[in-house]
Amino acid sequence: MSSLLDIRNLRTYFETDKGVVKSVDDISFSLRRGEVLGLVGESGSGKSITGFSLIGLLDETGRIQPGSSIQLNGRELVGLSEKELRKIRGKDISMVFQDPMMTLNPVVKIVDQIGMAIRAHDHASDAEVRRRAIEALARVQIADPETKIDQYPHEFSGGMRQRVAIAIALLHRPQLVIADEPTTALDVSVQAEILREVKALVAEMGTSLIWVSHDLATVSSIADSIVVMRQGKIVEAGPSRQVLHSPTNAYTRGLLDALPSRSRPGTLLASPATEASGAMDFSGLHSAAMGAAPDTAFVRAEAVDKIYAPRVGAIRRFAIRAGFSREPASVHAVKSASITIARGEILGLVGESGSGKSTLGRIICGIYPPTSGTVEVGGQPVRTETGKRGTQAQMIFQDPFASLDPRRTIFQSVAEGPIAHKLCTSANARDYVNRWLRAVAFDPELADRYPHQFSGGQRQRIAIARAVAMQPEIIVCDEPVASLDVSIQAQVINLLMELRRNLNITLLFISHDLSVVHHLCDRVVVMRRGEIVEQGTATGIFNAPQHAYTQMLLAAVPKLAV
Repeated sequence: MSSLLDIRNLRTYFETDKGVVKSVDDISFSLRRGEVLGLVGESGSGKSITGFSLIGLLDETGRIQPGSSIQLNGRELVGLSEKELRKIRGKDISMVFQDPMMTLNPVVKIVDQIGMAIRAHDHASDAEVRRRAIEALARVQIADPETKIDQYPHEFSGGMRQRVAIAIALLHRPQLVIADEPTTALDVSVQAEILREVKALVAEMGTSLIWVSHDLATVSSIADSIVVMRQGKIVEAGPSRQVLHSPTNAYTRGLLDALPSRSRPGTLLASPATEASGAMDFSGLHSAAMGAAPDTAFVRAEAVDKIYAPRVGAIRRFAIRAGFSREPASVHAVKSASITIARGEILGLVGESGSGKSTLGRIICGIYPPTSGTVEVGGQPVRTETGKRGTQAQMIFQDPFASLDPRRTIFQSVAEGPIAHKLCTSANARDYVNRWLRAVAFDPELADRYPHQFSGGQRQRIAIARAVAMQPEIIVCDEPVASLDVSIQAQVINLLMELRRNLNITLLFISHDLSVVHHLCDRVVVMRRGEIVEQGTATGIFNAPQHAYTQMLLAAVPKLAV
């Protein structure tokens, strides 16, 4: 099979205030026609910048260095003018981004966005654009495409928006498609569907595909060959089976060993030291949960309902009374949910987007009041009648950067709650905070820096320290490892297990990553459309699921190819 893409000695450097950053540092590889190549690496490895270099989408500070070569069908792309590159983008090479809203304009109908992509390279009438737009949506399995093309992106789910982005990328039957983490933010079932569809489409069209990802299991299910990058360089490359089952590089082996599926559930994961972190130090700590008596129903949620009724303004109310408008539909996010969590237990709460799992988690944490039903922790209501919350339940969110005040130092963010609740004083706050930072293996010497100065994994450690410094008895973890690289994910999972072991903290772990849930959790609750459809031990749920929905979720989990 002839070579479509040849990359030789590619170097892409960025000029920054702190000097030159060598994002891609002298890499070479080839791609055959019709081949699917997985480009694997963690954040900062250079994999995404490699994709952007191929299509000429670098920031102003980025430059492909002299001596670099990118040839498509024997034509050199390095050095082409912007006008020439525009002729290639979308027609010969197209790209699918992680966030489809980078491709889609929120105020333009889908048919018009597809029309702009068509007319960028072809002359087409309105009727021709409409016909091709319907065909494009049908090709990526969007139901009722004749109606959907006249809708706006906000009317589509995340999975449907990603399908539209893929449809646009394939409009001109390009020779090469670069997919940059296109399923990272999607539910496991939607991810499985898109993987199947993309694989079938590129095979049908004979298109070559570069699938950029940090998820080795996902790459294994779609790629013919794999290139592993680290710090701008290729450390390993070869056929998928060879790289995944007989890796020669220590870094590749470390990434594979950090996968939860490679370890016995409940054991500490192998975690390559990819960022500065020390050992966890639990000395000198006190928590209300330490030494507490066992309690099989320490957390009890009974018949919890949550209904969101949209607010209606005065004009809308008048229109409803006059018969010109209808009452807006309420959303029944949680329906008669009842669960218990034993003291010191880790309970997994799983389900797709919109299943109600995050809403139920916030109700159990006391952030949201239930429409009806009760939630108690240790026999006490998690919220008072006036809506006040105690300190016994704390929450860790998916995006720690969004939950940390960018204008406050790490010390200020962690100390604020304990001082307000008199767990420490302003005078001894520094010593108090330092002890909790050491517990999550974060260097207290860095506590006077700001959130933007840390990596995603370090910020998640800070968020965990802030939660445990409140000496809670239960922590609700809402997708806390969803956006982390595999090795950093392993470190955070290990940290949560050690917090449970050393502090006897109870955890409610919300996730759509079932391999992580299987490894970490003692029991699992499965939610669908606001209802609990199945619950049981992790071993029982994963080995013998009873409900068809649970079976579907487990079947969709990506696995390393055998």
